[in-house]
Amino acid sequence: MKILFLLLVVTLVAVYGCQQSDIVQQRVKNDMVKEDVTIEKATFASGCFWCTEADFEKLPGVVKVLSGYTGGKKENPTYEEVSSGTTGHVEAVQVYYDPTKITYKELLDFFWTHVDPTDPGGQFVDRGPQYRSAIFYHDNEQKRLAEKSKEALDKSGRFNKPVVTEILEFTKFYEAEAYHQDYYKKHAIKYGYYRHASGRDQFLSKAWERNLEGTKPRGERTYKKPDNATLREKLSSLQYKVTQENGTEPAFHNEYWDNKREGIYVDVVSGEPLFSSIDKFDSGTGWPSFTKPLEPGHIVEKEDSSFFMRRIEVRSKYGDSHLGHVFQDGPPSTGLRYCMNSAALKFIPKEDLEKEGYGKYLGLFGGK
Repeated sequence: MKILFLLLVVTLVAVYGCQQSDIVQQRVKNDMVKEDVTIEKATFASGCFWCTEADFEKLPGVVKVLSGYTGGKKENPTYEEVSSGTTGHVEAVQVYYDPTKITYKELLDFFWTHVDPTDPGGQFVDRGPQYRSAIFYHDNEQKRLAEKSKEALDKSGRFNKPVVTEILEFTKFYEAEAYHQDYYKKHAIKYGYYRHASGRDQFLSKAWERNLEGTKPRGERTYKKPDNATLREKLSSLQYKVTQENGTEPAFHNEYWDNKREGIYVDVVSGEPLFSSIDKFDSGTGWPSFTKPLEPGHIVEKEDSSFFMRRIEVRSKYGDSHLGHVFQDGPPSTGLRYCMNSAALKFIPKEDLEKEGYGKYLGLFGGK
């Protein structure tokens, strides 16, 4: 019985070790912005602002995202008033971004892949004009780019219905109540339940994977999970246990916990890009930790109630690999700690990005 008890203690220590970061309190400053760079604003509506804020905040180059209300005439509206559909306002987000790191066009491209642009009556489970999709332009250039991108999407044949997302002149933005800001961080479990039940991700996955093979730019990588026999041959026993059987590797005795080289981390199973060294920090837990994903669309978050705890498991989208968990005790600017298993990752140093087919990420490290 003592041996069984000790085994249980060891297992729980490993699990809790990845949950607690109090061993070493690591403080990291917000993303550095050059003094001579003017932060610009973009305003989007795509249904529930909890989801829209969560999506945009994970983008490299985005400095801050606020949830709020815009498009109507009532001053200082409350959530209850807007949600009633009587104010003319929509739930929206204001995105503050560094134009030297991400362009308005790139924000537009991201927006389209996180909305149902053919729905005039709301978005997903949220119905009514207060949840309709819209792009609010701040100047003529934003208007031009928004109209051009909408026209291109409409003509692409991606959807079998017309694109009805409105493009409107920005007037005034009212910040939502404090409890709505960063809701996905403050109430991760509730948010996870809502997002799954809303049908948002299910629609987006279907809409943007359908016909994707025929629309990918020439030479762009595709990612998929090999069959089990191939995985048995390709992966080490530890890699297989972690990725396929939801295992956890030892703290401080894994390949990347102390890796300080520049580069990106990809799924060891599928090769899909997941994290960047730019967002890696020393959490003191003995596992590689990141403040945010490199590619949010490659990350799937699910509730995990194993070991008598409620946590958020992190898996890869295409490889369906168990990667680790995400916690709400990370440093600024996201407040999140993606605690990953080295065995689930493959590190691609910046000097090998082009050779390995990840040349598009060279720009993160000062490359072309």
